[in-house]
Parts: sequence; structure tokens; C-alpha cells
Amino acid sequence: MVNLKTFLPQWLCVLALFVAPSAEAVNKEIRALFTPDSANPQSNKFINQTPSTGYCEYYPDICRNSDTFSIRLMTRLESNKAIQANAGPRDSAMFKVPGGWRSLTVTNVDTNESKTVEVRISGVGSNHVLSDTAVKLTGAPNAGEGHSRLWNGGSWVNPAPPCTTTGMGFYSDNSYAFFWKAPDERTCVKIARFPIPAMTYTYLDFAYELRTPNPLEMSSGHYTGSLSYRLGPGGDFDFGDVMIPNDSDLILDFNLEVQHTLKVEIPPGGEKIQLVPAGGWQGWLQSGRRPVNLFRDQTFNISASSRFKMLMGCGPGVNGECALEDIETRRRVELFVSVSMPNGITDLSGQPVRRLRLKTGAGNELYFKPGFYVDRAPGTLHFEVPPHSMANMLRPGEGIGGKYSGVVVVIWDSEV
Repeated sequence: MVNLKTFLPQWLCVLALFVAPSAEAVNKEIRALFTPDSANPQSNKFINQTPSTGYCEYYPDICRNSDTFSIRLMTRLESNKAIQANAGPRDSAMFKVPGGWRSLTVTNVDTNESKTVEVRISGVGSNHVLSDTAVKLTGAPNAGEGHSRLWNGGSWVNPAPPCTTTGMGFYSDNSYAFFWKAPDERTCVKIARFPIPAMTYTYLDFAYELRTPNPLEMSSGHYTGSLSYRLGPGGDFDFGDVMIPNDSDLILDFNLEVQHTLKVEIPPGGEKIQLVPAGGWQGWLQSGRRPVNLFRDQTFNISASSRFKMLMGCGPGVNGECALEDIETRRRVELFVSVSMPNGITDLSGQPVRRLRLKTGAGNELYFKPGFYVDRAPGTLHFEVPPHSMANMLRPGEGIGGKYSGVVVVIWDSEV
């Protein structure tokens, strides 16, 4: 008989010897929000809600003017050997970042609707710490001169081309904080003039820019997606073969939120429509001259920031149309309903909406889209008893033709 209680702990100990530590990865969330702004209705873009850390935290105006954001990673990079004087690029202080635009897909967690977001890394920075003071390494009379002598091209406020300066640089006897603008996918190398036994980057700053989709073409809700970068030799963030990061991966988790507005306001009393002929009823009452048609225009104010549809229901109906009915004779006449939208709202082909007929029944929904956020702009519902119905409605010798009434239900629906 095998005693499992005796052997099981030993088996677990053997397994533990073969468990390798997982690669370290760092996750950072980027949040952006679109909500209509009545003070700036032409602005149809997401607002980055991610707090800036690092460079843009200290220089918010500079970043705001260039639509740039920054994130500080507490990723450390340690030299794995001495940096030699006049060494090659990969054995020096090298920086290559993913400066070209990269795409990722964000998906609505409720509807599975997908859109594309683009990201580029536009800057990089850190604080490098030397294993000795710049004065001792170079024999300079002071720290500022020592940092300048130690590197080709001077101190790290002056980046290695093709990187360009931001003017940011702070130093102590053995450290230098810097931030550079980074070009598209090209390498910037700072070459030492003197041997450096060891060096550390105590953190990693990067600046990023975003291209977000048109929120007016997106449904309301949360959109999520991720973009991964490799850190280290040969990776997306490549610091050469000497400076090795303690994190191997950077994952940017995107959360875009769309909060649309669809609001329709009908003026008080606008729910009761009285149709009249042009010029009133005097021609019919005094001379029996039948009006060409009966009509009424009813305005409404609409606020819309996304696609929507309109549906119509009514009672009673006749010939597939809405109708008005004489409550005594049960005689019915057709009632046409159409809609005109304000400037800024078009049909899906981009055409202006002028007296577009609304019809009842499945498949007769009308779809619209705003070109920008429309805020309380006036539209019109047009009600008409058409000319071909007037002969049945008004007959000579029958007074004004009875009392006709009906109900029309118009729905503006954001769930497209």
C-alpha cells in the first residue's frame, strides 16, 4: 500500500525546483472620454482623462500645447557591464522608442462594435545615476563641467541626434535627469568619452500622442483594448545591450467611454396639432371652395451627438398611411407626416433632411447622423392631409365636413 501522505510533500518539493519566475510586465491604463460640450459643439474628439506623470506633470503647458501626454514607469535599468569610452551604439547609452503610429482595436463591451485607436511614443526620459561622480570620472572642476565632459555632445540636456531637446535637464554630482523628443523609430545614442564602471536609470518616462476615432460614429458605452510593447535589447523600447530593464513588457490598457446625448423638446402645447388650410376656412364656409390641403408645421428642438433613428406609429390608419377619422361617419382620410432636420444633421448618405416622409411599419425607420454636436437646434414635423384626400373629406352641402381626429406617435431612438 502506498502512503500518499508520505510521498505528496516530497513530490511538491521537486516540482518547486522547476518553476521559473514569470517575466515582469507593467500595465498602464489610458482613459479617454467623449461627452458633448454645448459650449464647444464643433469639438468632436475624446478628452484624455489619464493623469500625466513624469515630464508632463511638471510641464503641463508645454504638453497641452502639443497635445502630448506622459507616463512615468518605475522601471529601473541597470548596466550589465562597464560603459567604455567611444564604444559602439549598442554598448553605449542608446535609446530607440516606437515613435511611429501603431494601431490597436478597441471594442464596445456591450455591443462588440470595434474602432481603431492609434498611438505613438514621442518622447523619452529618465534620471541616470553614475557609479561615481562626474567630477571624479572626468577630473572636471565642478559637476556641471563634469557632466558636459563625460559625453560626446555635452551634458544630457543636449540629446544625441536625431533626438531633440526639450530644454529639461537637472543634475547632481552623480546624476542627470533629462527628457528628449524622440523621432520616428530612429536610434539616439549618447557616447561616453570616459569609462563608466556602472550606471542606472532610476525610472522611465515616455510621452505619447493619440489618434482616436470619431466619437459621433460610435455607440455609447465603454470601449476597451490593449497594446503591448517589448522592453530591452531588440524590443520596441531598445536601450542597447548594456542598459537592461527589470520589466520586460509594457502593456497599455485603453478604456474609451462615449456618453452621447439625444434629447428632443417639443414646446408646450405642441402635442396637440390642429390642421388648417392656407388662409383659413373662410373660402370653404362662404363659397364652398374646397381647400387644396390641410397642414400644420410643428417645431421641435433637438440635441444630438450620435446616430439615431425615427419611427412612427399611428391610429387609425388607411391605405398603409396614418389617417384622420370622422368620429360620426367613420370616414377616414390619409395623413402624411414628414420631418425636416436642422443643419448639422443629415441622412446616412450625408444629404440634408428636408420634408422626408415618415411611414409606419417595420423596415420604414429613418436613420440620421450629426456632423457635429447639435445643441437644441430647431427641426420641424410636417403634418398634411394631401390634396387627393380633400374631396372625400369635404363635400359641398356637408358643412365643414365633420370632426376628424387621430393619434400619431413619433419616436426618436438612439439605439440604432
